[in-house]
Amino acid sequence: MIILPKIFNTSIVIAVQSTRLGGISPVPFSSMNLGLSVNDDESNVWKNREIFFGKIGAELSQVSRCYQVHGNDVLIVNEPVTNEKFDAQITNKPNVYLAVSVADCTPILIHDEKENAIAAIHAGWKGTVGKIVSNTLQKMQENFGTKGENCKAYIGTCISYENFEVGDEVAEHFDDTLKRFDTQKQKYFVDLKAANKKQLLDFGVLSKNIEISTYCTVNNNDLFFSHRKEKGVTGRMMAVIGMKK
Repeated sequence: MIILPKIFNTSIVIAVQSTRLGGISPVPFSSMNLGLSVNDDESNVWKNREIFFGKIGAELSQVSRCYQVHGNDVLIVNEPVTNEKFDAQITNKPNVYLAVSVADCTPILIHDEKENAIAAIHAGWKGTVGKIVSNTLQKMQENFGTKGENCKAYIGTCISYENFEVGDEVAEHFDDTLKRFDTQKQKYFVDLKAANKKQLLDFGVLSKNIEISTYCTVNNNDLFFSHRKEKGVTGRMMAVIGMKK
């Protein structure tokens, strides 16, 4: 099973988010684990990647993947990379597939329909606070002439508002409109999807051009990996975007 965003209704763009289904990895990485950093057998991961990217007609050599560090830096990609330390990638090159890895954090995919530029973003709470979406769009504007009104965006499956329980040290970084305090649990809950949507809107992306996944990695743990629910022993999904010639 894969998730195909409906917002990218153009034949140029290929965009997809994986689920945990359809691969060969055993428990606790069952079954479509695409991450090499979780103690799954590497041969399983490479086979899973072949299966997943084969579904969208991409070769592994066309996939650009970074070592994510929960920062807010943006890499301009002219040809695929595999070990750069960035949490967002942008390109205007066809046949380059930008991929981010997630297991509760928020994946965001963007397409500038006028300039034919794309972005893939990994936004954990630190990246969200660091305005990684805003930084990415600004970098697209500087390098490709991107304007918000020409963009479409997908905010993918991540941990939901109702499940992202955080301490004061995290909550203090978020506006009141993006968090709530649970008096019974004496904990804050933060809305990562809304926080990243706000950055899209602030840049000028139209609300009608933003699609938000209704899934939650915790509530829908049968379909998605959740680092939090599975106490760190789980696999990784990928969100990917690319353009055909």
